[in-house]
Amino acid sequence: MYFSLATLFAIAPLLSIASPVPQALRTTIPLSKRNTLYREDGSLNLDVLRGQLARTTAKVMRGFQTYSRNTGQRHPLQPEVVNNDSTSKRAVGKDSLTDDSEQLWYGVISVGTPAVNYKVDFDTGSSDLFIPSSSCGSTCSGHTTYKASSSSTSKSLGKQFSLSYGDGSTVSGSQYQDTVKIAGLTAKAQTLGAATHYSDGFSSANFPADGLMGMGFQSISEYNAPPVFQSLVTGKQTSSGVFAFKLAESGSELTVGGLNSALYSGKPAYASVTQKGYWQIKFDSLNVGGSSVVKSTPAIVDSGTTLVIGSPAGVKAFYKQIPGAKDASSTVGTGFYTFPCSTTLPAVSFTIGGQQLPMAASSINFGPVSSGSSDCVGSIVADAANGSDFWILGDAFMRNYYTIFDYDNSRVGFASLA
Repeated sequence: MYFSLATLFAIAPLLSIASPVPQALRTTIPLSKRNTLYREDGSLNLDVLRGQLARTTAKVMRGFQTYSRNTGQRHPLQPEVVNNDSTSKRAVGKDSLTDDSEQLWYGVISVGTPAVNYKVDFDTGSSDLFIPSSSCGSTCSGHTTYKASSSSTSKSLGKQFSLSYGDGSTVSGSQYQDTVKIAGLTAKAQTLGAATHYSDGFSSANFPADGLMGMGFQSISEYNAPPVFQSLVTGKQTSSGVFAFKLAESGSELTVGGLNSALYSGKPAYASVTQKGYWQIKFDSLNVGGSSVVKSTPAIVDSGTTLVIGSPAGVKAFYKQIPGAKDASSTVGTGFYTFPCSTTLPAVSFTIGGQQLPMAASSINFGPVSSGSSDCVGSIVADAANGSDFWILGDAFMRNYYTIFDYDNSRVGFASLA
């Protein structure tokens, strides 16, 4: 059959309607923040701060054990010897949720058919999704709960789970598969935990999210199942296997399936993931006042903690360069340091991907130890319990940048905020 050129021009719009060009599938989730690091008088809640350090390091150590169980190999960053007091409080699971609501970044997902919305804490330092079950006890009152029998796409896996925390509290329940949606992107037959037990600290008065969604890799999944984002990528729900965080006082968001160019400027500094499990990279150096105080070191980028946590030797070397800094083990807690609130901090930066990435002074100074105190607490702390050689870059660092987690290319990027 022969078509004239005029005919082809005439039917071209119809052809474009019948065969649309695929559009980039990207969505954004607004993030809310719950912060109880500070008391009403503006001073730090030291109990919360100490608890965060203990739980974050316990979470990572537990992830190492999960990695070993799932892969049959020891994680390269796992310390040869760990403190018995620390390991005795660790049990199966991830402990990003805490029993005294620290700073959490949470947004909304939906689960089931028909879909029910849940608020979840997005945590790049773990890999599992769990929400409270409808058969959970009184501690789940006020939370939106999951009733498997009400979802036509729910399937019981006949497996239990138990997630333990640094203070001995637990979350436990049953594993299911169901449809999970993030602002229109769908993960079918997604493995999740329906918790029949929450400890008291997870009550709605203390914990604003209903559950937690881990965004690490499968090798640290307690369920040994693909995490939600991996399911979205393999299910071709996104045209780009990338998600990114902007963490700020306002306008915070999680971008899934691509980048929001309105939130950053310039070219991101990228570092390759060196070991899949956590979002583990290497920074080239930690610099203070133009001098390197810590050389090339492995680091985990973790949205589930407020702190920057480092090796005892590295953190000590860092504070040697801060005027008036002193070890605050006896006043704040083991691994913490203070410095005079009046101190003008020197320039501090991490070199990553060959670029120096500064930390704002406000993200290093957490504020006064107590009301009226002239000493302020630093956000960079030491993992004294385990003596780890690696670092954890949490919110105190991430809030300075648009942080990009590139699943397709196994890398993490940091771009200047617009």
